[in-house]
Amino acid sequence: MMKTAEIIVNRIEASGLITLNLEDFYPKEPIKVFDIKEYLFRGLIIKEKDFREALKNTNWNEFENSNVAVTCSTDAIIPVWAYMLIATYLQPFAKNIVLGNQEKLIETLLLNNINTLNTKDYTDKRVVIKGCGEIKIPDSAYLKITALLQPHVKSIMYGEPCSTVPVYKRK
Repeated sequence: MMKTAEIIVNRIEASGLITLNLEDFYPKEPIKVFDIKEYLFRGLIIKEKDFREALKNTNWNEFENSNVAVTCSTDAIIPVWAYMLIATYLQPFAKNIVLGNQEKLIETLLLNNINTLNTKDYTDKRVVIKGCGEIKIPDSAYLKITALLQPHVKSIMYGEPCSTVPVYKRK
């Protein structure tokens, strides 16, 4: 008597689920931080003349094709014009400039990248937003992707295709 060969079916693949990995939206260009603290008198005060001179003598080439977070790591009060002045020097070199720390910069770029998603590609699809990964993804990215996809998709789940948490299902 001959045994019939068992056919192995990948039920996850057959389910029609689309997996979206938010790591794919993570910024790829270099990230740099411009700390104003280094340009302050005694680490606390902007002396306009000295500040302008220090900015003029900065090697801005090091920010070429980088995403730059402009921050001040001390509790100094920074006047608005100082941020504007820094932007005039960074603009010819940096790809993106964000006021805040490195985490704020990454979050801003990640959300901007998510906004470029063509949601029409997901019309009436069942989507799994991948959970765990190699890179820490801010919670705001999960919020954003859900809000973007919900009007278009049949369902949204969180996790891995083999183990998901239902988030949204169109009625």
